[in-house]
Amino acid sequence: MRPLLHPSVDEITVESILHALADPVRVAIYAGLFKSDSAQNCTSFLGNCGANIPKSTLSQHFKVLREAGLIHSERRGVEMHNTTRCAEIEARFPGLLLAILNAHRLQQERKVKTAATVRRKASTSAKRQ
Repeated sequence: MRPLLHPSVDEITVESILHALADPVRVAIYAGLFKSDSAQNCTSFLGNCGANIPKSTLSQHFKVLREAGLIHSERRGVEMHNTTRCAEIEARFPGLLLAILNAHRLQQERKVKTAATVRRKASTSAKRQ
């Protein structure tokens, strides 16, 4: 089995962080890990990222996050357990992750409100007809 690549904190760049978190599935995964107080395995995110994606694709998303230095992955049997490296990144780039995650949260809240408004208008329109 190949060893997992985890860059040192000095090798982590803003560009790699922004690239990794530019994908909606990866930022959703990272937000879920950020909220969690314990290590999460990859499969716990199946169906929870706003998309129905295959396990192989999910594994690729975790690889991108790991190689960007955002998460630490550890093999436990056949599973990979993942935690964020927030403290290390916060020390290197103060406020960066919190700003990105807050923007993501606001964007998600806006999507939910917009979807609710559309449903409410559609329901009202259907009742009038």
